[in-house]
Order: sequence, then structure tokens, then C-alpha cells
Amino acid sequence: MNIKDIRSMFPILEQKVNGKQLVYLDSAATSQKPVPVIEAIDRYYREYNSNVHRGVHTLGTRATDGYENAREKVRKFINASSIQEVIFTRGTTTALNLVATSYGRDNLQEGDEIVITYMEHHANIIPWQQIAKVTGATLKYIPLQEDGSIALADVEATVTNNTKIVSVMLVSNVLGSINPIKEITEIAHRNGAIMVVDGAQAAPHMKIDVKSLDCDFLAFSGHKMCGPTGIGVLYGKKALLDKMEPIETGGEMIDFVGLYESSWKELPWKFEAGTPIIAGAIGLGAAIDFLEEIGLDNIAKHEHKLVDYAVERLSTIDGFTMYGPKQRAGLVTFNVEDVHPHDVATVLDAEGIAVRAGHHCAQPLMKWLKVSATARASFYLYNTEAEIDKLVEGLIKTKEYFSNGF
Repeated sequence: MNIKDIRSMFPILEQKVNGKQLVYLDSAATSQKPVPVIEAIDRYYREYNSNVHRGVHTLGTRATDGYENAREKVRKFINASSIQEVIFTRGTTTALNLVATSYGRDNLQEGDEIVITYMEHHANIIPWQQIAKVTGATLKYIPLQEDGSIALADVEATVTNNTKIVSVMLVSNVLGSINPIKEITEIAHRNGAIMVVDGAQAAPHMKIDVKSLDCDFLAFSGHKMCGPTGIGVLYGKKALLDKMEPIETGGEMIDFVGLYESSWKELPWKFEAGTPIIAGAIGLGAAIDFLEEIGLDNIAKHEHKLVDYAVERLSTIDGFTMYGPKQRAGLVTFNVEDVHPHDVATVLDAEGIAVRAGHHCAQPLMKWLKVSATARASFYLYNTEAEIDKLVEGLIKTKEYFSNGF
């Protein structure tokens, strides 16, 4: 499928914004949705809307099949051993909170250590802060290299025999750093710790094999990978999930309810209380089908080409600062000298170009970078070099606009 055919699958890209053709460069925040995903969700609501796991009527059976078939698609997508290791959540944030609260509550105590990095998204910082307060554990940070990458020597120095949990993002949503998760996992396991991976920025863009990584938990969101909002995944090794207690209870996740005691369903349903995100899961399954038809390797190749081109073009702009390592995922985070990132984004929006501005839910990293905010252009399978050219033109216009005293 060529780029023209791919773009034709995303209706939103055809529109104009402020009288200009939309250039959408904010996929790290949320990706756009292709026709097959939109149609899959529409079909569910039009043709077989029903609750799952409860009724024996035809619509209920079709809805249950659609929901559980999506789980199997996720299992294959990340190469998990069993559907029992695939839990549907509201997103990466919910998944990480589940691990921190359920696993952390029963496995951490005073003197234990939780290790993360300065580059983490708030969703992979705050849950660990909260569980550390409750359990008395200590939160530690792996330092970053000058370019924002992680050196394994620093991991070795930070992770100790007291470390019980290491939690690191596979790809940084700010720096674009692609972290050596497999090697970090080896260090964690060698010290008796478990490895938690925030895969939100990785799952849409590259193949993830949980068996190869040997991570204990992996979290990611559907909306960043062409799927709908409100659906995410927590992968966990069955041996760990079996021992964990649910943090939400009620209908759907129970086996037997008595007046004073209850028992839970088997995995994965014991962690999916209440009516689940049925349409979201079906939409995520359709998104996985779409991405696999194009090929994750092809997507990664396309994005690497785009980011290399973007770095080359953007480097020619005077007063332009980029953050992150040379080898990066498909995004560029930057500042323009003497122009606030929000002003950059506002001027670009007037040109129909959508970028993100702010702290990107990474305030500790902003402090480490010694900035209050940055702008970010992020690329996906539907972006083109011509759109990067428009970004460069828009940034030059932004500089001219503010240099003239406006």
C-alpha cells in the first residue's frame, strides 16, 4: 500500500483548517483513525450492540466473539503466550496504575526501591510516587546522558538488590529515545526486580515481542495506534497476574458472590470489572488488522525516513534547538529562539499545521532539559516529506512574524 492509498484511508486528513490543507503532526498525542476502524465500531453499534459474557442470545454471542477475538489479535500482536495475559483497560495510564496499586501494594515495603527515569510520562511517575508513599518504598531515577539516552552503566549503578520494580518507557514521547528495554530487563531480573514497560509510544510504530523483551508487564493505548480512545492493554506474565488482587470489583469479574465473601473469575476477566469497553476493543482489533496489513516494519522504515528528513531540514533554521538523541523514533521536539512554544503552535495552526506545545506530561524531563515547555512534531504512517516542508515553511514564517515585533 503506497502513501497515497494509506492517506485515502484517513478521512480527517482531507479537510482544511483555517483555510489551509490540514497537516497533522501530533500523532504522538493521538493518531487519526482509518476507515476500517471507524466502520468496525459503526458496525458493532448498528448490527450487534449487546453486552458480553452474559447473554446466550445471538447479539450477545456476536458481541462476545468480537470482544474476545480482539483480545486474541492483541495477543498475537505482542506475542503473548496466552489470552490470559491480555487485560483490556482504559489506556496506558489505567494499566500502569493497576500494576502499581495491585502488584506494588502486596510486594513493596519500607527499604524497597522503585526505579524509573527522568524521561517518563507522568503516567509512569505518579502511580509509583503514590504507591511509594503507601508502602514506604523509595523512588529512584536512572540518570540520562547529555543527549537524553540511557547508558546501561547508569542502569547497573542505580538498580540494586533492594530494587523490586523497574519501570521505563520503550520510546520517549518527548525525546524520541528508543530505550534498550531488553538489556534493562536483564539487569532488573538479575537483581530480583520485575520489569514494567510503558509501550504507549512504541506499540504504534514498531514490532513488540514480549517474549523477546522478557518484560513482566507492558502497557499501551489503542488511540495512538489508529484505534479508538478509551481502550488500552495491560500485558502481564500469568504467574504474576495470578497472584495479584483486582483493584476494581463488582460485576463481570466475579465467580461466586456470597453475603460476606466472594471469589474471582480466572484471568484475564478478574481485572475487567463491569461492562467492558466492547466497541473500543473491537475498534482496536480492527486497528491491529490495519497496521499488520501495512506491516510494522514498513511503518518503522517510513517514519525513520521522515524523521531523518525532518532533522536535516529543521537544522537549517537559525535559532532552532532540537532535543533528544541522533537515533530516534518518529518525532522532533524543539524550541525556536525567543518564541514561546505555544506561540509557535498558534502560528503553525493558522497555517493548518497541528503540532503539540507544552510540557507533554513530562515536567521532570522539562526541568532536566532546563526549559518550561517545548513544541513537538510527531510523524506517523500517513505523513509525507511534503508536510515536513510545510512545517519548515511555517516555522520560518513564525520567526519572521515575531522578529518583526508582532
